[in-house]
Amino acid sequence: MILFSFVKLTIFQYVAFSLFLLYHHSAMKMNTKKTLRFFWKHISRFRLILSVMMVSLICAVVASMLFPFLYKNFFNAIASGGDRGVVFEQLVTIVLLILALDLAEWACWRVSQFLNNYLQPRNMANILNECFEYLHLHSYNFFNSSFSGALVKRVNRMARAFEALMDKFYWDLIPMAIRVFMVLVVMSYLQPMLGIIAGVWIVLFVSMNYFLSVYKLKFDLEKSKADTKVTANLADTITNAVNIRLFSALPFEKNRFNATTDDWFRKTKKSWNVGSIIEALQALLMVGLNFLILYFAAKYWKEGFLTVGDFALIQAYLLEIFHQLWNFGRIIRDIHENLAEAEEMTVILETPHEVRDASNAPTLVALHGKVEFRNVNFSYDKFRDVISDLSFSVKPGEKIALVGPSGGGKTTITKLLLRLFDVQTGEILIDGQNIAQVTQESLHEQVALVPQDPILFHRTLMENIRYGRRDASDEEVMAAARMANCHEFIGRFPRGYETYVGERGVKLSGGERQRVAIARAILSNARILILDEATSNLDSHSESLIQEALLALMKQKTSFVIAHRLSTILKMDRVFVLQDGRIVEEGDHASLVTKKDSLYKKFWDLQAGGYMSGD
Repeated sequence: MILFSFVKLTIFQYVAFSLFLLYHHSAMKMNTKKTLRFFWKHISRFRLILSVMMVSLICAVVASMLFPFLYKNFFNAIASGGDRGVVFEQLVTIVLLILALDLAEWACWRVSQFLNNYLQPRNMANILNECFEYLHLHSYNFFNSSFSGALVKRVNRMARAFEALMDKFYWDLIPMAIRVFMVLVVMSYLQPMLGIIAGVWIVLFVSMNYFLSVYKLKFDLEKSKADTKVTANLADTITNAVNIRLFSALPFEKNRFNATTDDWFRKTKKSWNVGSIIEALQALLMVGLNFLILYFAAKYWKEGFLTVGDFALIQAYLLEIFHQLWNFGRIIRDIHENLAEAEEMTVILETPHEVRDASNAPTLVALHGKVEFRNVNFSYDKFRDVISDLSFSVKPGEKIALVGPSGGGKTTITKLLLRLFDVQTGEILIDGQNIAQVTQESLHEQVALVPQDPILFHRTLMENIRYGRRDASDEEVMAAARMANCHEFIGRFPRGYETYVGERGVKLSGGERQRVAIARAILSNARILILDEATSNLDSHSESLIQEALLALMKQKTSFVIAHRLSTILKMDRVFVLQDGRIVEEGDHASLVTKKDSLYKKFWDLQAGGYMSGD
C-alpha cells in the first residue's frame, strides 16, 4: 500500500510538478507565468469542451494500455497445453474483447481529435485577435521603436506557441503520465521489486531531464533572440532595398547580415549541443534500467513467480516506459522553447499602453473646431524640452501656418493635437474638451491628417480612399477623388479604382500617393485638418490643380498647415513662427513680413529668393 501511494504521488503528479516548477522558475527569470496565465485565460472559456476531451483522452489511453493484459492471457492460454477446443474458445473470447477494446479506443480518440480540431484553432484565432488589438493600441512612439517584421513574427509565434504547448500537454504529457502510472502499478502487482526499481529509476530520470531542460532554457532563449534579430534585419533591408542599391551598400549590408546569422549559428549550435548531451545521458540511463528489469524478470521467471505471459507483459510495458520517457526530455525542452518564443509577445502584452483612454472617457463632440493649447510642456526624453509652456487659441475655421527652423516643434504640435503622445503638463482642448479625457477614437474622427509621406495599405484605390469614411458609397469616394485630382490618373489604370497600390503604396508615384491621402482626408470631412507639407510631392501643375480643392476643404475646418511653399503661407489667416518649442512671432503674412528683423522675414527673404529664381 505504501509502495502504491509512493508510485501514485511520484508518477501521476509529475505533470503538475513540472507545471509548478515552470510557474515558479519563470518568476525569477522570465514571463512564463504570465504566458501560461494568458493561455489559460483563453482555453478556460471552453471548460465543457475541455472536460469532454479530457475524459475521452483518459478512456482512450487506458484502453490502449489494457491490450498487453489481453495478449498476456492470449499467450498463457496457448502455452497452457490444455484441450485445443477449449483453448480455442478462450482465444476467440479474448479476440472479441480485443475488438471491443479497439473500437472503444477508436471512438475515444475520434472524439478527442474532432473536439481538438475546434478548440485549438478557435483559441489560436482568439489569441491572434487579442494580440492584434493590444498591439495596435500601443503608441506612435512604440511603433517607431520597433521593427514591423519582428512584431509580425512575435504575434505569429504567440499563436503557434499555444498550439505547440497544447499539443505537448494534451497529446504527450498527460497520456504519458497515465501510461507510466499504469505500468508501475502493474509491475508492482506482479513483483514489488520490479515496481521499486522502475519507480526509483523514473524519479531519477524525470528529475534529471527536467533540471537539465531548465538549464538548457537559457541557451534556447539566446537562440530565440538571435532568430528575432535575423528576421528584423532581413525585414529592415527588404524595406530599404532601393536605398541599398542606390548607395551601393549591398556588400556592407551583406557583411552586417552575415554577422547576425553567424551569431544565430553559434547560439543555435550551442543549444543543440546541450540537447544532444541530455539525450546521451538519458539513453545511458535506459541501458541501465533495461538490464536491471530484464535480469530480475528472468530471475523471477526461473523461480516460477512469472509466467511466459507475465514476461511478455513486462517486456511490452518496459518498452512502453522507454518510448514514453524518451520523449519526456524532448517534450519538456520543446515546452521551454515554445514558452521562450511566446515570451517576446508576452512582454508586449504586459507593457502598459503609453497613451490610454481615461476611465469611462466620453466621446469628443466637436461642433465648431476651436483648438486651445494651455501651458503645454512636452519632451521626447528628459534631457531636452521640445515644447515649452506653449499657449495659444485657434478660432473655429481659422487657418494656421506653422513655420520655423527644424526642431522648432511644428510637427510635434500636430502630433500632440492627434494625441500620438501625451503632454507632460498643461492641456489641449477642442471645443472646451480636454483631448486627454475623451476617447482617442472619437478624437481621430474629428482630426484629419495629410502627412508629408503618406503610407497606403496594399489594397485597392477604392479601399484606400474609403478609409477616410468606411461607410462612404462608391460615388462619394469618386467625388472626393475628383476634388483631390485623383480621378483622372486612376482612370488610366486598367482596373481603375480596383487597382491594388502595392505595399505602402509603392506602385504609385509620390504625387499620386499624396493626392490619394488628400482624397481620404476630404472624404473624412473631419472638423480639424492637419496638412504636413501636403503638397510637397506634387509637381507645379498638380499643385495648382489641388490648391483650390484644399482651400475649399479648409473653409469649413480649423486647419494647421506645416508648409514652406509661398503660395500656401500667403493664404493662411495667421502664421505661428516656432523656435525651441515656443511661438516667437505671430500674425498674418503681411504684418510679419514687414516687421524689421523678424525671424519670419528672414525665412521669407530666403524662400522668396529661391522661389523667384525658380528653386
